[in-house]
Amino acid sequence: MGLIAVLVCAVTLLVAYFNKARCAGAPFNEFGRSTIFDSVKDSNVCYSDIQFLWLGRDINEHIFPYLTGGITPDGALTGGAVEYPVLSGLFMWLGAIGAHDDAAFLLHSALLLAPFALLTAYMLGRMGGRAALLWAAGPPLILYAFHNWELPVVCTAVGAAYIVSTMTRYSLRARGIAAAVLLGIGFCLKLYPGIFVLPLLLYVLVGEPRPGEDARVPRRFDVRGALLVAGTAIVTVIAVNLPFALAGYEGWRASITFQQLRQADITTNSIWYWGLRPVFGNTAADEANFQDVVSAASPLLIVLAFAVAGWLGWRQFAITGLYPWIGVSGAMLCGFLLFHKVHSPQYTLWLIPFLVLLEVPWTLVGVYLLADAAIGIGVFRYFYALGSGHAPELAENVVQFGVWGRAVLLLVFFFLFIRARPRVRDSAATRFEENPAPVLAYSAL
Repeated sequence: MGLIAVLVCAVTLLVAYFNKARCAGAPFNEFGRSTIFDSVKDSNVCYSDIQFLWLGRDINEHIFPYLTGGITPDGALTGGAVEYPVLSGLFMWLGAIGAHDDAAFLLHSALLLAPFALLTAYMLGRMGGRAALLWAAGPPLILYAFHNWELPVVCTAVGAAYIVSTMTRYSLRARGIAAAVLLGIGFCLKLYPGIFVLPLLLYVLVGEPRPGEDARVPRRFDVRGALLVAGTAIVTVIAVNLPFALAGYEGWRASITFQQLRQADITTNSIWYWGLRPVFGNTAADEANFQDVVSAASPLLIVLAFAVAGWLGWRQFAITGLYPWIGVSGAMLCGFLLFHKVHSPQYTLWLIPFLVLLEVPWTLVGVYLLADAAIGIGVFRYFYALGSGHAPELAENVVQFGVWGRAVLLLVFFFLFIRARPRVRDSAATRFEENPAPVLAYSAL
């Protein structure tokens, strides 16, 4: 199934590219910006961050990121600084090599990113069988494959699951350490894979039963293995970031400051803007109070969601004898997406692999994709209506359906993921899920 998923994914990527390329092409202005971009990006729903950021981050000047520049007090990036972790910034710079306009930048970036989508399709096909077509042929890949620089980071997260779940000829400790390297690299691309290190180290800590072994037989905790997983992830992140921090601290630090300063506004598609903002008034003081509440409540709820996911995973371990690290990782991601102040449409690509790897009802998956399309398409039509003077009510209702439909399903998936049967083949989860037994005792080293 891996090869079929790759072939289908290749066709989908072509469609995805030509969808975004509708916004790009001659004539160009003096800065290499397609003159049609601003007039059609919302109405034709062909906007991409890739094309947009050709200007404003010195990408068009081919400045190597982070080594120079910084951020102004009002949050504007200057002199080569970009808002993403260092490896994503590196992809941005690589995509601009040889490009002198935004259309070429979009094409070069697509060629650079596409192999990661194909590799992800292959791994999901090997692990999840036909369900991998949800990734390879699903609407999210068409809408978001080349919307931003998400494909490499998704590949690292899926790669970590692939190593742990399928390479069972190696010890669990070795697999966990190799997966931790990928999760550390993913953190340096878009941060979110870093949260999966905790459930991974818990999985390594409690271990997995050997083939034919009764799950009720006590197993020793691999404390050393768990610490090695955590240490490997930390060392990987430091090793990647340290050269940039030493060579240009202000430019490197600017990406972190930018995200800290970002506010929950109409562009963030979050429950905070659509649900909480109307409670506040319309004055500048009301806006400041709203942002203060979000800045405090958002990280608190995210951490609480992580703790609940870890606890529910531990309860599942007590029942089955196997810690559901993929399910817990998916639940943690749901908590992050639900409560973070920014929920960009392309983040759906982060979630799709969990819908492939874990058996959740396809009806719910279909409704989630519908809500996601309401955001991925409706929000740009909403911006078009606001900017063109057309009545925005219909587009706003579509966006509201997307925001709240997506939020409700993320909450449902949060609980379903932890208890879901895995579609992963040849893994300990598959071998032992058929006959779960209570775990009587586990001893520490």
